[in-house]
Amino acid sequence: MAYVIGVDVGGTFTDAVLDDDAGTVLAAKSPSTPPDYSRGVLDVLELLAEQLGKPLPDMLAETHHIAHGTTSSLNALVMGNVPPVGFLTTKGHRDSIFIMNVEGRYLGRSPHELQNVLGQAKDHGLLPKRHALEVTERIDRDGNVVVGLDEDEARAAIRALLDDGVRAIAVSLLWSFRNPVHERRLRELVAEQDPDVFVALSSEVSPRIREFARNATTIMSTQIGPGLRDYLNTLEETLRQDKLAGPLLVMQSNGGAVAAKEAPASAISTVGSVLTGGVVGSVALGRQLGHRNIISTDVGGTTFLAGLVVDGEPVRDTTTVINHHPINVPTLRVDAIGSGGGAIAWLDAGGNLRIGPRSAQAVPGPACYGNGGTEPTNTDANLVLGILPERGLLGGRKPLSVELARQAIDTQIAKPLGLTVEEAAAAIYTVQNAQTGDLLRKTVVEAGHDPRDFVLYAFGGAGPAHCAGYAAEVGVDEVVVPLGPVASAFSAFGLASSDIALAAELSDPTLVPFDPARAERNFHELERRVREGLDRQGVRFETVELHREVDMRYSMQLAEVTAPVVSGPLDQAAIDEAAAAFEERYAALYGKDAGFREAGIQAITFRVRGIGVLPFSPELPGVAAAGSADPAEARSGSRPVCLDATNGYVDTSVYDYRKLRAGHVLDGPAIIEVPTTTVVVPGGTTGTVDALGNVTIRRTAARSAS
Repeated sequence: MAYVIGVDVGGTFTDAVLDDDAGTVLAAKSPSTPPDYSRGVLDVLELLAEQLGKPLPDMLAETHHIAHGTTSSLNALVMGNVPPVGFLTTKGHRDSIFIMNVEGRYLGRSPHELQNVLGQAKDHGLLPKRHALEVTERIDRDGNVVVGLDEDEARAAIRALLDDGVRAIAVSLLWSFRNPVHERRLRELVAEQDPDVFVALSSEVSPRIREFARNATTIMSTQIGPGLRDYLNTLEETLRQDKLAGPLLVMQSNGGAVAAKEAPASAISTVGSVLTGGVVGSVALGRQLGHRNIISTDVGGTTFLAGLVVDGEPVRDTTTVINHHPINVPTLRVDAIGSGGGAIAWLDAGGNLRIGPRSAQAVPGPACYGNGGTEPTNTDANLVLGILPERGLLGGRKPLSVELARQAIDTQIAKPLGLTVEEAAAAIYTVQNAQTGDLLRKTVVEAGHDPRDFVLYAFGGAGPAHCAGYAAEVGVDEVVVPLGPVASAFSAFGLASSDIALAAELSDPTLVPFDPARAERNFHELERRVREGLDRQGVRFETVELHREVDMRYSMQLAEVTAPVVSGPLDQAAIDEAAAAFEERYAALYGKDAGFREAGIQAITFRVRGIGVLPFSPELPGVAAAGSADPAEARSGSRPVCLDATNGYVDTSVYDYRKLRAGHVLDGPAIIEVPTTTVVVPGGTTGTVDALGNVTIRRTAARSAS
């Protein structure tokens, strides 16, 4: 027997999914354990072993690999909880990271913030100026050494940083992506003085043109690299002591995993690891259900995440933004807001109800957890509204207090607004669905798609309770709640479904058309790097796939769009085909005739994505079929549930998911209680259990027609 395990470490819960080569799929959920998240990982692995009826070491001894995703790196960057790092750059260019170009005023800001011109301000610097030092050197745009590296000056700068307590140094020199010789020499000079200091080079982390973005990416990777290294080393050592046979893999933002020993060198590529797990899981489940266009939504304890699958492939991006700073690494496009189950409800200065982005997280948690939390959250509102059972979560293992929930909502929301507790709770539920719906419009419509062409997948602990509401906000008629054995651990299912994925890229700006031999040289070098990287993973692959692509833009414009490039020998027809693909995608994103071909097209960055396909990937097993569509045998009772203030509390049938079978149809309003989540089927919709045990929620014909 061989097992594959996916572990998703969230801010509130740690989820795990196990699949074996016989098709068995098991899931487990346990509270996360900040600040030492590794304890939560071991706790949830113990729960899986209990389900197998085996000691943990016996299970790990038969494990092919563990795919791990964590929010710890992302949280560290967002909250600024990072150690001091040093920065070495070319003389005369230190202030690039403080000036931030114009980007510092608009990256990651809402339209409302952008309109407030007088209130705009650049974000804080990534590090203090005393930790940003210059070295004498110069390489030109063609990669020629114009001024050699002054090694004595460099040694003095390194010593000054070390004497100031710096234990990690980012190196980003001008045009180093064309020739990294000076960056590599600086790493050697750091090792001469202290070989234990963590060093990240921009030529390895983000070898792209544009100085500020490359600097910022390298610095942030350096800020989280040492912590990620120490965490993974400790976790892997513990798992080895418990007889783990296969490798520990770490999920990356690009939707694929990488060996734990390789991850810290480009730590910034792991910041979206948990965010992308659900999208990868949606691709896998979509193959089983025959869905090609999917809106993937994950409502966890802290965040609401939304990603897209178009024609069977996740939508990718080349950049993302954290704290108004650009991150230049390949990633799946996932939008996020702080609107999870633990998101805190509050009133702004104008008395308007707001949800998030602050979260109660695992500690102290929502007020109803009884762990000392006093601020009202989405979870507290759902308990007061009757959506959640008063006996608690996780099948009663996590007790809830409706009195504490009511008290928090009454004190901080209801009384200030002159509402009853029930009205305030209904308002929280409504605002939650509205703001998540707003994010979906951004995710889908701004990417050039019509939401009506998509099926929405909803998962996470709180997703099934809200999905029908936010799907209606954007006009999606069909919602699939993945349940079966994975239920709210669906992101962990995605991690277990992932393959190894690496990317290598190189900026080499040139006008189209250009000599195909130039592209051939670039792609051959990038393919060599990717193959060498895959060889270092220590895993046997079924197959290896290499995908070529190039980022292009119209001359004198900044917006770059990625276009695929055919494999094999390149000729001018292949270059023209890539340019045509760029123009087609540009028109889809920005509107027909928005481009200006007469200005010319530039190829900016060449990239190769390598996928090492792992031996087996989980699929959800089928469930027993019902004798009829009537789910009466699964009905466990009823309770008053309020889904909107207009209709108030309505007596609502409650169903035990464990007794539902494929083919059962539930008329809304209805509540389906799953041990790890709760599904809301509103009035005017039906919920149907499919052959895999998922619940599909559809609007009734009359409502759809209206």
